[in-house]
Amino acid sequence: MIYMDNAATTKPSLTAFERAREYVTEYFFNPSGMYREGFALQGELKKARSALLAPVANETAFELIFTSCGTEADNQAIFSFARRGNAVTTEGEHSAVLASFAELKNRGYAEPRFAPLNADGSVNVEKLLALVDEKTSFVSVMHVNNEIGAINDINAIAKLVKQKNPRVIFHSDGVQAYGKIPFKLCKEVDLYSVSAHKIGGLKGVGALIKRKSLVLPAYLIGGGQETGRRSGTENVFGIKQFEYAAEEKFATLQADYERLKAYRETLWEGLDKDVYTRLSSETGTPYILSVAASGLRGEILLHMADDKGLIVGTGSACSSNSKNRYSKVVLACGHDEKTADGVLRISFSPQTTAEEVAQAIGILNEIGRDLSRRMK
Repeated sequence: MIYMDNAATTKPSLTAFERAREYVTEYFFNPSGMYREGFALQGELKKARSALLAPVANETAFELIFTSCGTEADNQAIFSFARRGNAVTTEGEHSAVLASFAELKNRGYAEPRFAPLNADGSVNVEKLLALVDEKTSFVSVMHVNNEIGAINDINAIAKLVKQKNPRVIFHSDGVQAYGKIPFKLCKEVDLYSVSAHKIGGLKGVGALIKRKSLVLPAYLIGGGQETGRRSGTENVFGIKQFEYAAEEKFATLQADYERLKAYRETLWEGLDKDVYTRLSSETGTPYILSVAASGLRGEILLHMADDKGLIVGTGSACSSNSKNRYSKVVLACGHDEKTADGVLRISFSPQTTAEEVAQAIGILNEIGRDLSRRMK
C-alpha cells in the first residue's frame, strides 16, 4: 500500500510513540494533582510547550495553549475575538474557519467578509485589504492551503492589515505549515493554530499559539487548566508524543522540503498531460500536489487508485461529509465545475520514497486513461 494522503493525516511516528509511552504506562498521573508525581508532569508539559513553540516563534513574545485539535484552536481564536463589527477571511480557508465565520452571522457576533483567491490558491491581498476597515475586529488568513498547497506570506499580510487597522486581531491556520515549511512568526501575528497528527503526532492533540500580551478569554470552563484558557485534563501522552514528533520534523525540515519538492515535480512530470491538469503552483508547499482530470470524477479515480494500492485524496478530508460536490477552493481559484469534479490531491510525507512516487505515476496514469476510455 502506498499512502499519499498525508495532508489528511500522517502515520504517527513510532519513535516518538515509544519515547512517550512511559506517560501511559508509568507517569499516567493527573498533572493537576497536588502530589509530587502530578506536579512533575506540569514540568513535562512546560518542556513540551517550549519545544513546540521555539522553532516558530519568540518565546518571550508568544505562548502556547494545548487544545484537542486544529479545529478547536481555530474555533477558540475566532469566537474569542470576532465579536464586533466585521471579520475578514479568505475563500480558501479550511472548513473549521469557513463554517465558524458563517456561524458568526448566525450568532450576531460580526459580519463575515470573504476575500477572493488568486489562480494559484493564494489570497488576493489587495482585495483582502479592501475588506478591512475601521470596524474590522478580526482577520484570519490560512498559512498553507490544505487543498491546493498555496503558501500565503502571513507575516507580510499581518503587517499590512495592522497598518490599515492596528486594533485588528490577526489569526492564521498553520496546520499545513507547521513542521513543513521554514518560518518564524512576526509580532503582528496574534494567533496561530497547529495540529499534531499532520506531522506524525496523534489525533486529538493541537495547540493555539498566542501573543503573550493578548488577553484570551476562557474557551472551555472547568478546572482552570492551561492557565484558565482551556479547561480539561491535559493529554500528557499525546502532548509528549507531539513534542517528540515535532522534534523529528524540525531536525530535517529543510532537507525534507527540498527532497519532497523534487518528488512533487517528478510526479507531475510523469503524469499524462492528456488526462491531468496541474492545479498546485510550483511555489506552493512541496507536501501537496493537486491535479484535475477534467470531465472525470475525482471520487471514482480515488476508489480506482485505492483498488490498486494507492491512497490519495480529493481535497479536504474534513469536508468529505459535505453535500457540496465541488471544492469551494478550486472554484474560488477560477476553475469550472468539470475541473473541480475531477480533483485529486496527492500529499507527501518525509517517509515517502522515490520508488513510491514512480509507482504512483504508473497507477494514476493507468486509472486516468482507463476511465477516460470508458467515458467516451
